[in-house]
Amino acid sequence: MEKQKKRPDNTLAKKMGISLLCGLAAGMALLFLRESLNHSGNTETWALINSLLFQDITAAGAEKTLGIFYLIGQLFIRCLQLVIVPMVFTSITLAIGQISDTRTLGRISAKTIGWFLICSFFALVLGCAAGSAVYRAGFFNAQVEGLTQSAGSTGANPMNVILNVVPANIITAFGSNTSVLAVVFVAACLGLSMNALGEEKTGMLRKLIREVNDIVVVFLNYVVTKFGPFAIFVLLTRTFATYGVDYLKPALAYVAVAVAMLLLFLAVGYPAVVALGARLNPFIFLKKILNVAVFGFSTSSSAATLPLNYQTCTEDFGVDETIASFVLPLGMTVNMNGTAIMQVIATVFIAGCAGYDLSLTQLVVVALLALIASAGTPAAPGAGAIVLFTILSGVGFVNEGAMLAYSLILAINRPIEMLVTALNVVGDAVTSICVARSEGLLDEGKYNKI
Repeated sequence: MEKQKKRPDNTLAKKMGISLLCGLAAGMALLFLRESLNHSGNTETWALINSLLFQDITAAGAEKTLGIFYLIGQLFIRCLQLVIVPMVFTSITLAIGQISDTRTLGRISAKTIGWFLICSFFALVLGCAAGSAVYRAGFFNAQVEGLTQSAGSTGANPMNVILNVVPANIITAFGSNTSVLAVVFVAACLGLSMNALGEEKTGMLRKLIREVNDIVVVFLNYVVTKFGPFAIFVLLTRTFATYGVDYLKPALAYVAVAVAMLLLFLAVGYPAVVALGARLNPFIFLKKILNVAVFGFSTSSSAATLPLNYQTCTEDFGVDETIASFVLPLGMTVNMNGTAIMQVIATVFIAGCAGYDLSLTQLVVVALLALIASAGTPAAPGAGAIVLFTILSGVGFVNEGAMLAYSLILAINRPIEMLVTALNVVGDAVTSICVARSEGLLDEGKYNKI
C-alpha cells in the first residue's frame, strides 16, 4: 500500500473525538426522549421522529419512511465497504511481491501469526476467567423471559473456516466482503507467483496493481477525512436513539462483564504487549491509537477502519509500509481478540440462562471454538453475534432456553460489538508494531514523536 505524499488533516483525531462526544450526548438525549414519550403514552410522536430520522428504510413496512440518519450512516459504511476487496487484494499482493527473499517472507509471516496467537491467548484467558467467575457467582443464572425464540443461523463446523480459505471459484472470492480470507489466499498466491517470475516478466502487472492501490487509498482517505467525523456523529446518535433501555435489564451482568473485560484488555492488555514485546513506551501508544479505536468503535467495522489504521501505523508509529501492508489486512480477517472475548463471555452467559452446567473441559472447548470462529468473522458490523451460534452448536447449547438467551444477545449486542471492533483494530496495530520492531523496520523517531 503506497503512502500518501500529503498527510490528511492532522486534526482528524480531534474531529473524531468531538464527533464521538456529540454523538453520545445526542444519542443519550434521544434515548431518554424516546423512553419519556413512550411511557407518557405519546408513542405516535416518537414513531414520527423515528420514521423521519432513524428508521431502517430497508425493513418491511418502511416504504414511506425517510430514515435520514440511517441513510447517511449506510452511505458512509457502503463507501468504505465498496473497496474492501480491492484494498485487501492489492495491498497483500504488493506486500508479498516486494519481498523477494522467501525466507524473509516466511519469517515475517511466522512472526505475524505468532503475535496474533499470543494476543488471542491472553484475550481468551481473560474472557474465560471473567466469564467463569461470574457464572460461578450465579449472576448468569437468571432465566430470560419475554423474548421470542430465534432460530439463529445454521450451525456449521468451525473447521469450515479453514476449508473456505481456498476458493473453488475466483469470481466468488471477489464477489463478497464475507470471503476476505479467500481474497487473502488469492493475493498471497499472486504475490508469490510474481516473485517466482521476477520483475522483468511481471512489471506491467505490478504497475497496474500499484496504481489500483493508489486509487483506493486516495478514495478512502477522502471519505475518512471529509465524511468520517459527520458520519460517526450520525451512526452513534442513531444507535443510542433506537436502543431501548428495557433490553439491557435482563442481561445487565453480561453487558457489565463484557464491557469491563474489553476495556481492561484495551487499556492494559495491549499496552503491556507493546511494552514487553516491542520494548516501547505504552503511553505513547495509547495516545496515538485513540483515533483508530474511536473510529472502529463508531463504524463497528474492522474493514472500514483499515485505511485509518494503516495511516496511523505508518505515519504515527513509524511501521514500515511493507509490514503494515501485510499485517493489517491479514489481521482484519483473522485477528479478532475482542470478538473472542465477547463470544466466550456470551456463551457462558447463555449457558447460565439456559441452565447448563459448565465444566472446565467445556470452557476450554468454548475458548478453542471462539478462537477458530472469530478468525472467520467477517469484518463488518454485527457479524460477531451471528458467528456466536457456531460456538453454541459446537458445545451443544441449543435448547429453547439457549435460543431465547441468544435472541437477547442479538437484541442488546450492538454497543458491545462497537467496543469489540475497537479492540480488534487496535490488536492489528499492536502486532504490526511488534513485527516491525523485531525486523528492524520501525522508525522509533516517528513512534516517540508526540
